[in-house]
Amino acid sequence: MKISTLFYTIRQGFVNIFRNKWYSLASVATISACLFLFGIFYAIVANFRNILLTAEETVSVTVFFHTEAGAGDGCESHTEGQIPSPERIEEIGQQIAARVEVSDVVFHSMDEVWKTYGPENYGEDYQLIFPENPLEGLDNYEVFLDDVSMQSSLVSWLESIPEVRKVNYDDFTATTLSGVNLLIAYVSLGIIVILLAVSVFLISNTVAIGISVRAEEINIMKYIGATDFFVRAPFVLEGMLIGLIGSAVPLGIIYSIYNYVLNYVLGRFPALGSFLNFLSVEEIFHFLTPVSLLVGVGIGFLGSITTVRKHLQV
Repeated sequence: MKISTLFYTIRQGFVNIFRNKWYSLASVATISACLFLFGIFYAIVANFRNILLTAEETVSVTVFFHTEAGAGDGCESHTEGQIPSPERIEEIGQQIAARVEVSDVVFHSMDEVWKTYGPENYGEDYQLIFPENPLEGLDNYEVFLDDVSMQSSLVSWLESIPEVRKVNYDDFTATTLSGVNLLIAYVSLGIIVILLAVSVFLISNTVAIGISVRAEEINIMKYIGATDFFVRAPFVLEGMLIGLIGSAVPLGIIYSIYNYVLNYVLGRFPALGSFLNFLSVEEIFHFLTPVSLLVGVGIGFLGSITTVRKHLQV
């Protein structure tokens, strides 16, 4: 393609926008509104999911072992198993840590716990009050998961180990968090599809109007030998420019709003920041900026190329 043809195509793309300025403005405004809603929705959902993921990190599975002292926690064991040696307990810990669903494993030795907190709580005479360690038999692994939806498979595997006496876990919390995450994913997908469909429809109408306005001019161009690309390219570029402008505008607005709201909330209610892990502006726009621009240009291209092929028979 010649340089002159490229510049002509770009110039005509801009000319088409101003030639149908009211329809172009309506398309830009609609895309901006759609992507503005998408951006606000993404910021809310991303923060909500981040809070849920933070909550998931606190959900753990506790693994107790068979001991000579018996069921020190008063719970019945799931299996009639073997009493593990310290080496075997360490080996089980390594096997747990090697599983893909596990993010971290922490061993709690009740002897160490009692030596630390016994004198602190009962003074120097704690050995007279408790001649034996009341926590004996409660040595355990606390297991944290990357994804709580995989908790059931981990628990089933742990309960199959002969040396494991008891596995404590919160099935209700894990199920609730997994269900909420799944619901958010479905709702997000549905809203995004609706917004994109509306944007494509409006751009298609704008390009179709531009084609009808220039119908006589296009026929003359074909009669004097203009190629299909030469005729179609300005309309496709018009749709892409509308999509690009329509995606850039809401990004600036959302940036200002999110930054203001985040600073206001953390400044006015500092206690929220201690247990609600909000995402920073940079973390939000690291994903939102390229996605919004690509979506804007993409729906502009899709809407215009579909309309050109349908209404512009060249």
